[in-house]
Parts: sequence; structure tokens; C-alpha cells
Amino acid sequence: MISHRLSRRLWRHHLPIGLLTLATTGLLYATRDYSDVITRLSFSSAYPALFLIGLSLMIGPWKLLKRRRGAAISVDFRRDIGIWAGVTGIFHAVVGNFEHLRGRPWLYYIYEDWQEKHIQPFRHDIFGLGNFTGLIAALILLALLATSNDACLRKMGTPGWKQLQRWNYAAFALMAVHTFTYQWAIKQPNLPWVMLAFAAVATTGVLQYQGFERRRAAQ
Repeated sequence: MISHRLSRRLWRHHLPIGLLTLATTGLLYATRDYSDVITRLSFSSAYPALFLIGLSLMIGPWKLLKRRRGAAISVDFRRDIGIWAGVTGIFHAVVGNFEHLRGRPWLYYIYEDWQEKHIQPFRHDIFGLGNFTGLIAALILLALLATSNDACLRKMGTPGWKQLQRWNYAAFALMAVHTFTYQWAIKQPNLPWVMLAFAAVATTGVLQYQGFERRRAAQ
């Protein structure tokens, strides 16, 4: 039996957020001129994931700056946006590991024939930085997605659950680094999308800083 609260979230939050996410992803997929499906899926899922997680981090500071009170533990809308951010981000991470090095995804993280040129196998170039930050961000999103439910909230307790969910900030920072370093590494930056991603990251950062200052002033 679905509770009234969950039913309301499904209709008011998940349905419109999911449809908008799928529509945006589908539009990006259809308008790309890439020759293969994997590259299209990778691109079309990357930016929606970044924007969704940024939006989830903007809601708290925005409510604070507007002096609107929300639930003490978690705003359902923010949590549901985070769920779709996690689904989209993890999907992108899985697809992205098959985009450039078809059939050899481990080469995203280690050098091929590394004994000849390097003293250790792990990639430490810009390409490697983009891959490792994306992988760590995806693992964080997976942990957050798996615990974004009331059962985990009750089991972990409010302080522990909120402490885990704060890793959302780290995931967003890692996704930002992944986005910009990857554009640099492939040496084919799509400038309009890079600028759009920069605007999203900067807006999120400014709102977070203003929210922090407002909380500090109120203490």
C-alpha cells in the first residue's frame, strides 16, 4: 500500500521531474550529430545530471534567503530532484566508460603498457583526473541514491542520515571538475555547453555562499 505522502510525491515530483529529465535527455540525444549511440547517450545524460544536482543544492539556500521555512530534516522536492540526479549521473557514468575506449574501460584509469613510461599504473594526466573524479562522484551518487528513502532515515537516525547526504556537495564539486577537465582532455570543447555548465556551477556556488553567510549572521 502506497502512503498518501509517497503517492503525492510520485505525482507532484517524480512524474514531472522524470518527464522533464527524459525530455531534455531525448532532445539532446536527437540534436547531436555524433555517429554512434554511446557517444550521444553520454553527452545527453551528462549535463542534465550536473544541472539536477546543482538545482538540488540551490533549493536550501534559496528558501533561506527568501525566509521560507521547510521541513527540518529534508524537503521532499529537494530529495526527489536528488534522486533523479543520482539516476541520471550513474547512467552517464556507466555509459561514459564505454565511449572512447570501446571494450577496454580499465584504460580510463590505468595506462596501457605503463611499465615502459610510468612508475605506477594509475593515470595522472588530465584525462585520468576527469575519469577518476567522475567515478568517485558516481559512487557517491550511488550511496546517496541507495539511502534516499524514509527507511534508511529511520535506521540511520537524523544526524547520521544528514551527515551522509552532505556528501552531495562533494559529488557536485567532483562532477564540475569532471565536466571541465574532460572538455580540456578531449581537446574538442563545446564552448556553449562549457559556459552553460560554468554558469550552473557558479550560480550554485554563489547561492551556497549567500546561504552560509545568512546562517552565520543569524547565529
